[in-house]
Amino acid sequence: MIEQTTPAADGADTPKEPGFRIQRIYLKDLSLEQPNAPQILLVAAEPQIEVEVDVVVTHLGDEIFEVALISTVTAKVESKVLFLVEAKQAGIFEFSNIPAEQIDPMLGIACPTILYPYLRSNIADTISRAGFQPIHLNEINFHAMYEHRIMQAAQAASTESGSADESKIILPH
Repeated sequence: MIEQTTPAADGADTPKEPGFRIQRIYLKDLSLEQPNAPQILLVAAEPQIEVEVDVVVTHLGDEIFEVALISTVTAKVESKVLFLVEAKQAGIFEFSNIPAEQIDPMLGIACPTILYPYLRSNIADTISRAGFQPIHLNEINFHAMYEHRIMQAAQAASTESGSADESKIILPH
């Protein structure tokens, strides 16, 4: 009689599959200001819109990160603020068995790309509920934004000068 043996299926010798999981997506902060109302509402002029977007990553624990998209939308009429919306859309993301050199690009590109539609929707809804035509934010190339941050970090390291505000993207509207 010949016995056939198979390797043990205890998983000790087999490498685990890499994994990426969205634990939660949530609106962390939202504010609307209309500092010059009601007088500014009587001015019949087209507002100038400025949009700023930034990405902030917080390490929460072993392979768990919070990624937050922070945006400020400012509308001005005749150099006075019509409204100002500040929003922080966040998500908790879990990485497992992903090489460390791949996690940073995922945090800077993939996670913000997942969060951005939620941020756009919340901002448009808030502006609409304030009585204005909703502003739909343009698409953002988070890969280009990430590459820009890497380039800025390299320049800052070589010149030892840099500002945190330089990493923000200001979108024309």
